[in-house]
Amino acid sequence: MFFLIKLGHLKMAVGDVSMPHMHVVQGVKVGSAEAYVRYPNRRDLVVFEFAQDTQVAGVFTQNAFCAAPVHVSKKHLEMGNPRYLIINTGNANAGTGKLGMENAQITCFKLAELAQVEPFEILPFSTGVIGEQLPIERLTQGLQPALDSLSDDSWLDAATGIMTTDTTPKGASEQFELDGITYTMTGISKGAGMIRPNMATMLSFVATDAPIARNLVQKMLKISADQSFNRITVDGDTSTNDSCIFAATGQAGGVEITSENDARYTIVLDVLSRVMKRLAQLIIRDGEGATKFITVAVEGGNDIQECCDIAYSISHSPLVKTAIFASDPNWGRILAAIGYAGVKDLDVEKIQVWLDDVQICKDGGAAEDYTEEAGSRVMSQTEMTIRVDLGRGQAKDTVYTCDLSYDYVKINADYRS
Repeated sequence: MFFLIKLGHLKMAVGDVSMPHMHVVQGVKVGSAEAYVRYPNRRDLVVFEFAQDTQVAGVFTQNAFCAAPVHVSKKHLEMGNPRYLIINTGNANAGTGKLGMENAQITCFKLAELAQVEPFEILPFSTGVIGEQLPIERLTQGLQPALDSLSDDSWLDAATGIMTTDTTPKGASEQFELDGITYTMTGISKGAGMIRPNMATMLSFVATDAPIARNLVQKMLKISADQSFNRITVDGDTSTNDSCIFAATGQAGGVEITSENDARYTIVLDVLSRVMKRLAQLIIRDGEGATKFITVAVEGGNDIQECCDIAYSISHSPLVKTAIFASDPNWGRILAAIGYAGVKDLDVEKIQVWLDDVQICKDGGAAEDYTEEAGSRVMSQTEMTIRVDLGRGQAKDTVYTCDLSYDYVKINADYRS
């Protein structure tokens, strides 16, 4: 939010981005502190504490230049389940070489010392400006105050504490019942630019108190991430720091879910997918400079991958995104994006395209009853769906994106000042 205020105006997110009641997850405590990582008087350090025997999984950026904390977190996860997560904003600790790696490890050692656990039981995360060294002394001095503030109902503080150019904290929380026991699924996310995750600057932390075997925790996370965080884009940039963590504490009791054939597995997976899809869509609704929320749904494909490729091609197109910002139904730009998506043997004469319920393209050409007025009406809405039918199969996929406005350029031109 601090970047946007400096620009002299405040961008509002698109649609409903309100924080729900964040249900307590048994076995999870959250603390935060003002460590002055980049700006004074700002909550910028967040700590999660997990109960003993919590099962934890993670998915991370596929950017080859991934940040030091990503390297360390991946290595530590391979060694066992973490007890603590430590997240700082204001500095990404990416592109920082050997010293950056040392600073990520120092953060883990210092927190492990204070919390009396092993360093590998700490996962570090950073988000913010790339290419600058962490102010490691200030950061480590904030660790004890963050630990001192640990409580089970501080999810909102955590959601605020991981923000960078976000204008609003992002959270989702549900309760569900299995075999007469009430469980909770609660999570937070951050991100507003450099969003094209491929598991952007995207972080998300989700926890449940249901008992789930570690291999299934990882499987659930991968499936849910592919339907949510890996189906959003603001600007097509894949960040160096993307990380998504899912933790299952088991602290609400019950028999551990150890098989996909367990009926409870599907129920928990559905809840996780809903929570993560909400957290992902909140990132798009709060995209840098965004004024519109766009669903790009592609159907009738030979396989999911070609549907995904075309959906992303449309979602990434600056020409499509700027036309939507201007409420200009320049649908030729959508057709061009479909055409250069790299899908082989595409028969354009079978392609249909709609803006909401208005068909703009029929059998590869202009729909006979289409009018500019009808197209403009849809384009002027704050939320819309671009639907494409390829007419060549049964596969479908959906990507969520936003428009590209003047403010996106202003925010990113002024990012480091």
